Amino acid sequence: MEQLLEDIGHHTHIPFSVIAGRLALATTLGAVVGFEREWRQRPAGLRTHILVCLAAALVAILTIEIAHVSYFEGDRMRLDPLRAIEAVTSGIAFLAAGLIVFARGEVHGLTTGAGMWLAGAIGLSCGLGFWGIAAFATVLAVIVLSLLRIVERKLSLKAKREREALAGAGETGPADGPARP
Repeated sequence: MEQLLEDIGHHTHIPFSVIAGRLALATTLGAVVGFEREWRQRPAGLRTHILVCLAAALVAILTIEIAHVSYFEGDRMRLDPLRAIEAVTSGIAFLAAGLIVFARGEVHGLTTGAGMWLAGAIGLSCGLGFWGIAAFATVLAVIVLSLLRIVERKLSLKAKREREALAGAGETGPADGPARP
């Protein structure tokens, strides 16, 4: 029982307060990205983005910790931290691909899938200790997801009005169609 209790309190290379801070930041930043998806009532919303970001941060922290465990020293095991990043990326890509749907001639879910991929990258950044990069990426994500949506709507409305104007002109124009240049 004593060994079990010692193992539970296993010493980490990164101080536990820093680990907790990194995981909390990943949770918060994942929520920021996920909130926009939730607000727009997309399939992968707040909780999904939080969990993806948190899981990626945890994998990144574990990668650092594994590299400092004495059991893995020497020739017993070859460590490559990039494999953890590749595994997270592959896993998120699998989840995101499941969200992308082609229905009625239109593709749906691309932005949500990309948001999940970004949440994973933000989580990796938090877990590896790159807090500033994670926060800045989150700010950019919010800009892309919210402000650019406003621009897209305005462009879409303008294009719709132009199509309607052309369609309306075609109805009132000569019987043989509009003049060609």
